[in-house]
Amino acid sequence: MKTEQSREAWNKGKLVGQKPPFRPKDIWAIRIHLQNTHATRDLALFNLAIDSKLRGCDLVSLRVRDVTHGNQVLARAQVIQRKTQRPVQFELTESTRKAVGAWLERAALRLEQYLFPSRLSTSRIFQPAPDRLSGNRSRPGQSPVTREYGLG
Repeated sequence: MKTEQSREAWNKGKLVGQKPPFRPKDIWAIRIHLQNTHATRDLALFNLAIDSKLRGCDLVSLRVRDVTHGNQVLARAQVIQRKTQRPVQFELTESTRKAVGAWLERAALRLEQYLFPSRLSTSRIFQPAPDRLSGNRSRPGQSPVTREYGLG
């Protein structure tokens, strides 16, 4: 009786571990694609990520005041990294300043707002889905979780 089965590893032949960095031609291909699709926000976020080399959590926590002075996008910015708690200074290239400027113009953000606000919702963070299986429906769209925690 043979109980041993040979199974191929899920990652056989695949690139695992740290991925190689983008090559300049890859970066330009992404930039051109974002420009052609008129993705103003994504282009500004991508260019800022490339210029600053910041982690994603640091990029999305940037505020308008961090990269602007008055109506002008700064040529140099400084932020404190969340992971290391160390200040990091970086330069914004001309193309990045133009992209961020276009994004700010389109989004009409104030100085204290996040540079890249959430695209999901401005309402509460925790909004559980209505409990469709439960027969207990005291208010339409209110689940037992929202009643229990007073979120409704």
